[in-house]
Amino acid sequence: MKVCVGLSGGVDSSVAALLLKQQGYDVFAMFMQNWHDTEGTLHGDCEWEEDKFVAELVARKIGIPFYFVDLSKEYRQRVVDYMFDEYARGRTPNPDVLCNREIKFDAFLKKAREMGADMVATGHYCRKEQAPDGSWKLLEGIDPGKDQSYFLCQLDQEQLSRALFPIGGLLKSEVRALAAEADLPSADKKDSQGICFVGKVDLPVFLQQKLRSVEGDVVEVFDAWYGDSEKYQADSVLVGKARREGWETLSDAELAELATPLDYSDIQFETETYRSGKKHIKKTRYKANPHGVIAGRHDGAQFYTIGQRKGLAIGGHANPLFVIATDIDANRVYVGEGEEHKGLFRSVLRVAPEELHWVRQEHEMPLGAVRRCRCRIRYRQELQDATLLMRSAGLFVCFDRPQRSITPGQFAAFYALRDPSDPYDAPELLGSGVI
Repeated sequence: MKVCVGLSGGVDSSVAALLLKQQGYDVFAMFMQNWHDTEGTLHGDCEWEEDKFVAELVARKIGIPFYFVDLSKEYRQRVVDYMFDEYARGRTPNPDVLCNREIKFDAFLKKAREMGADMVATGHYCRKEQAPDGSWKLLEGIDPGKDQSYFLCQLDQEQLSRALFPIGGLLKSEVRALAAEADLPSADKKDSQGICFVGKVDLPVFLQQKLRSVEGDVVEVFDAWYGDSEKYQADSVLVGKARREGWETLSDAELAELATPLDYSDIQFETETYRSGKKHIKKTRYKANPHGVIAGRHDGAQFYTIGQRKGLAIGGHANPLFVIATDIDANRVYVGEGEEHKGLFRSVLRVAPEELHWVRQEHEMPLGAVRRCRCRIRYRQELQDATLLMRSAGLFVCFDRPQRSITPGQFAAFYALRDPSDPYDAPELLGSGVI
């Protein structure tokens, strides 16, 4: 069997290629370039030229052919343009999930197939397994600290049928050890932390290539607002009812209300004039508001995301400030003080019907279905117990515990419950959808 390894220059894909070669596969490596522009990219961090050089050295060391493919046009059209569009709407996309669905296991796979490959292998920490009906399961990797199945949550059966994950059954420490033993040039290379095949970026600078900077207010929301908010109080009552009687007892309208983020637009500020100093110079200031205060300024609401802490540059607080909401139309960013601020937590999210993806047909939920599962809304988040409800408005994910920083545009991934009798059981990824 002929296998094309997507060799990135990192240790994970290098060991994937090494293992396949040792297992007797007919292996060749291909490095993909997905980005040309340098604006917004932090110089010296994961630059593609260096990665390509290391990847070529690895292929030479292993003794496999090495090729190069430029997919920058496809990447811009399918990933970057989507990113810009989502941020412009005040949403936060996940480019790595899109890169796997649209590039690695689509555009890259097609190139590999044109070169005679039967399968494409990557260095992802995840596994696949064939079900009795012949379909392919996508499972978590063995290493709980490195599982990357979340990034593959949008793959379909055709893509999985052509995919190999040689290191999914290994721990990261074992991968490092294998690379060192084989004296691979990537053995000590640090893991990439940037956008998939673009590198580490200054996101606001990167986004400013297309999105205009416009100054606006940063509004800090006080705890008193939640005490006076009818929606917040009503939501709390509904959540309490659901926890007592079951999420399935809520109507479609009640679930939709819980899945709707809080709206802080009613926090307005009136001005007043006063006289200051010995000369009684007339000045203007904002009247005190028990619900909030204008705490600072920002360069554009579209550059901020829910749960963000860095980049606010607002001092004078005992605890850090976190972004709890953005209003693109009003160009406002709302923040709250402390990790336990009420505005950071929600119990329900919704995935629209057209955004829902099931890895296997067997897992599709008919209208009215209820399923217990575990869910994550970001990479490396521990799986959270939840109830899935399929309603006419889409799939509602109802968490046993309120979740921090549920962010529109991100992906929610759903996993089967773990078998408590099997300590080595790795949950199957059932499906996913855009929040």
